[in-house]
Amino acid sequence: MAAPSDSFGTGDPSLVPQLSIGNQTYRLTITPHRGGSTARLHLTNRTRPVPMQIGRVTVGVQSGGPTVRPGSLREVRFGGSAVVTIPAFSDVMSDPIDLSFNGFQPLSVSVYVPGISVLPTEHFNGNATSYYSLPGAGDRTGELAGGSFPLATTAMPLVSGLDVEAPGTVGAVVAFGDSITDGYVASNVLGTPEDRTAVDRNVRYPDFLQRRLDAAGKPFTVLNAGISGNRVSREGFVPQFGPLGAARIRADAIDKAGVTDIVVLEGINDLGIPIGAPFEDVIAGYTAVIARIHAAGVRVHLGTVLPASNALPNGILTLPLAEPVRQRVNAWIRQQRLSDTVVDFDAALRNPADPTVLDPRYAGKDNLHLSPAGYAALAEAIDLDIFRPRCP
Repeated sequence: MAAPSDSFGTGDPSLVPQLSIGNQTYRLTITPHRGGSTARLHLTNRTRPVPMQIGRVTVGVQSGGPTVRPGSLREVRFGGSAVVTIPAFSDVMSDPIDLSFNGFQPLSVSVYVPGISVLPTEHFNGNATSYYSLPGAGDRTGELAGGSFPLATTAMPLVSGLDVEAPGTVGAVVAFGDSITDGYVASNVLGTPEDRTAVDRNVRYPDFLQRRLDAAGKPFTVLNAGISGNRVSREGFVPQFGPLGAARIRADAIDKAGVTDIVVLEGINDLGIPIGAPFEDVIAGYTAVIARIHAAGVRVHLGTVLPASNALPNGILTLPLAEPVRQRVNAWIRQQRLSDTVVDFDAALRNPADPTVLDPRYAGKDNLHLSPAGYAALAEAIDLDIFRPRCP
């Protein structure tokens, strides 16, 4: 899953400019958590005010970079047609695709846009390297080699998810949140650009949670509904940070196939970028999100907010200072009885010597985001028994 965030991506999290103009092909790298032999692809135009014409789509097993394993390429159809137009502010889902692959096996989804592709809907922080052709290069979806894809990005345009057919007992756990859920790793104290050594490694906390569930034989697939910069009480400070949590909770979590549980870890951006929301607004945001989830008959697990008092954004430079409000928010989270359970991420990852900052074993270079070891620790903080299997 890659939750749609915006249509303003002129650059990616590595600060590499993006060149989407038209008549070009995107070869996008996705890594599903579950393997199978039948899947359906989701394409998105959700944040764009004009239709997006799709000329052809293929999917195959990635053999490295922009190359596709011979014999694995499949044509994707929509209502029996290779061509589909996605209306403005909308999404489309493909017909079933017959393709065998394993969990955590990267796939290449190639999407040809014959018309104008300026500012496509994207998931800003894709955390994986995808590729695309030069404008005017035409339809390259059938190529196995990667020579037609000289451009690269770590954003994720156009593709928002892949459903994999599974037994009726398999449930979906949605990890809903901001850049901590999205798995962003910063390269320096300023927090940008991203650390490229963490890209393409699948070291987000939902990835580690999936590995734990697999090792324990639990019948769940984890979907990552994180959007970097997202807030529970406000729209994103910039368009790339997406709509507020209550506005996107249905499309990005509740309506996902087979969902049984949603883990909510969000709130630090409400307190810090650049002027913090009042405590009452944050709690109102949580209350609205929980109410929407429960109204759909889905379980919700609310996480405490991680410390960041020594980070520049969301910490030192916040007005008012975020830390006292964070402590108050976490006290409310621990005491409230609206959610089904509470996951105390703060207690698991804070520094025992100074609970206002992250444990140095887990902190990233900006002291706000985590290192890969920190994301692994975040997944370890979740009791797997809080998730309830589906009834077939």
